[in-house]
Parts: sequence; C-alpha cells; structure tokens
Amino acid sequence: MRVKDMFLKNKNFYLYLLIIVFFLFSHRVYSNTSDIKKAINYLGSLQDFSASFLQNDGKNLSEGKVYIGKKRVRAEYLSPERILIILDDNKAMYYNYELEEDEFFNPKNTNAWFFYDIFRNPLFFENAKIEFKNNELILEKSGFDIEQKRYVISVYFENNPLVLRKLDLWINNEHLTLSIYNHNYNEKFNKDLFKLINPRLLN
Repeated sequence: MRVKDMFLKNKNFYLYLLIIVFFLFSHRVYSNTSDIKKAINYLGSLQDFSASFLQNDGKNLSEGKVYIGKKRVRAEYLSPERILIILDDNKAMYYNYELEEDEFFNPKNTNAWFFYDIFRNPLFFENAKIEFKNNELILEKSGFDIEQKRYVISVYFENNPLVLRKLDLWINNEHLTLSIYNHNYNEKFNKDLFKLINPRLLN
C-alpha cells in the first residue's frame, strides 16, 4: 500500500506540475502575441508623424528626419549630405540636392525597403519575436529579402508608454542603426510632401 500510495502521490505531483507548466507556457505565448500586436498597432498608428534620426553604419554618421504619411514614407538626410528618399510599396524616388540628380526605382530591389515595411506594412512583423530588456520592448524580425540577402531587423521601444526609440538592421554583413528622437504625432503635412516628383519641379 505504501508503495502504491507513493506512486499515486508522485503521479499526482507530476500531473499538477505539468498543468502549472502548461498554464505558464500558454500565458507566456498569449502575452507575447498580445505585446507583438501592441507594437504592430503602434507602428501602424504612426500617420501624420515625424521624427529626427541619427544613422550610424559603423563608418559614417548621418542626421535626418523621417516623415510617415498614410501611404508613403519620406526620409530626408540633412547631413553630411542632403538626400531625399520617398517610398511607396513598389515605387520610390531618390534625390541628391547637391548633385541635383534624381532616380526612380523599386524599393524592394534596394536596402531602402525596410523604411517602408517597418512603418506602412502591417503584415511585416507577423511571426516576429519579442523580448523585454530593462524598460525596453524589442521586436525582432529575420528572413530573406527579394535578392535572398539575409536580414535581421530589431525595433526598440521604450515601454509603458510605448515609444519608438531605435531601429537596428543587419542585411548580409551590413549593419545600420537609427536612433529616433523628437517625435511629433500631430504633423500637418503639405500636400506635395510625399509626391514622387523631383523637388525642383515643385517650386
């Protein structure tokens, strides 16, 4: 009887342990899913939004401003060179103010695609991973682009309340970090700001 009782007790103990582990694991998955949705919804809500950024590729430091419209994204580099990039889903424009050169291209064929997908493609972060570190929420997505280059994109948010702070990108062996600051959630944009037209022709 004693052996049988011990077995039943152990059996019940392991059953309870399994239930507790299952509950904790299920709660963790639900929590992750909920937090990923929260981060994606935040990025999707960034319309009529602008922010300043510092870009570091390990060799050069650039400063600029990003503008998020309802359908397009405008990235304007202010130093050391003044360069304009306007992005739509499958079309984009590059303009160098100093050289007065423009170029129209498909963003999916360049490393500029991430600017559009992060802010205007709500499906991009599906199946992303999420991590909490100190007071940061980090959304991470990896995969291969249209040219089969491997990428890893990490988006850093200050948590409670959620505020975008940094983008960290690896595309093959190229590394790029953008620090985001001076957030403005209520911009009033000029109707021409997101037009895919050489800026000289708008004046």
